[in-house]
Amino acid sequence: MTPAFKILTYTPSVRAAQARYGSREATKPVDPAEVERDVLSAPIREFIAAQDHFFMVSVGENGWPYVQHRGGPPGFLQCLDDHTLGFADFIGNRQYISAGNIAHDDRTMLFLIDYANRRRLKIWGRARIVHEEDDAALLARLELPTYRARVERGLAIDIEAFDFNCPQHITPRFTVAEISERFPANSPGSAF
Repeated sequence: MTPAFKILTYTPSVRAAQARYGSREATKPVDPAEVERDVLSAPIREFIAAQDHFFMVSVGENGWPYVQHRGGPPGFLQCLDDHTLGFADFIGNRQYISAGNIAHDDRTMLFLIDYANRRRLKIWGRARIVHEEDDAALLARLELPTYRARVERGLAIDIEAFDFNCPQHITPRFTVAEISERFPANSPGSAF
């Protein structure tokens, strides 16, 4: 758990809940003056680069959260630098709820989960939409030439905080590629 995560999430009502349920001592407060933005270390970058999907939360003008699934080949969510993520926003159902929400309130949260290894990463940040006319170089960097999907825009997210979370209740699930790696079809004794 990073200090920036605690500052962002441990609001007065959360602290009251921690006191009520007995975890307040284990969740000591942090002095905001001593906290710098979280840095994407090499292990976190590797975790992010391996993901083929994530869930993104935005908040509408009415205050309601909205969760959107984003998917692509591993590596489509890119670490642009030590504090910034980005991805190509492929054409989808054309509702533009996330785009509209981000235009109103740039706060977002990403939820990345690796079911096979029972790990999940929560990332809080501020998102900005990237159009070709605004930053063609960044949009080109986010594009995936080998992925057959049309890029409508890009998103860049300045990270405020992140936290790896408890794996206790993650049910292991495996992709076809992960199963094929572990149980090659032509190997002796393969069940497939």
